Amino acid sequence: MLRRLIPRLAYSYLSFVGLTTRLRLEGAGHREALRGGNQRFLYAFWHQRQVFFTFSHRDAGASVMVSRSKDGELIAETMRLSRIAACRGSSSRGGAAAAREMMLALAEGLDIGITPDGPKGPARQVKPGVIFLAQKLKIPILPVTNALSCKLELKRSWDRFQFPLPFGRAVVKYAPPIWVGPSDDLDAKAAEVKVALDAITDAADAEVS
Repeated sequence: MLRRLIPRLAYSYLSFVGLTTRLRLEGAGHREALRGGNQRFLYAFWHQRQVFFTFSHRDAGASVMVSRSKDGELIAETMRLSRIAACRGSSSRGGAAAAREMMLALAEGLDIGITPDGPKGPARQVKPGVIFLAQKLKIPILPVTNALSCKLELKRSWDRFQFPLPFGRAVVKYAPPIWVGPSDDLDAKAAEVKVALDAITDAADAEVS
């Protein structure tokens, strides 16, 4: 019963947070340009910031990778209530199955999402999987972040995970898309994604501080 109840409580709480938060979008034109060209893409965002996206990207037409852990089941159900699909797997467990699910999601007209430093870090380090996936699927990576003026930061977690609180200000910020060509160096592209994500994340933090 608790496992059924927790996602509903989480969904209700995040709805309350979202409705009491003044949200501003920046750089959304990068996303709309891809959509206008009927181009599917891969959202990339730091693991630390993932919770608020469950509100800000409701009905966004996306499928996001979620681990196969018990906690992942709760996250996936909370996402389902938020009209966000889940591909179950991670870089350390079920990655091949999740990649197949992502291919199906793209075929169904959904964009896909990955935390490139998840599920266990190191924080803000882009793992090669997201770059390899973008290269093989021939879709661009769209860096996206958020920043909150009211939040709880879990300082003992590996990435200082952020939990949104109500009655604050928030920014969701996009960087220009990054393409990975067939002959591109994957390490160089990973560094490029990190620079882009760090830049918009630090800028967004400064805007709400």
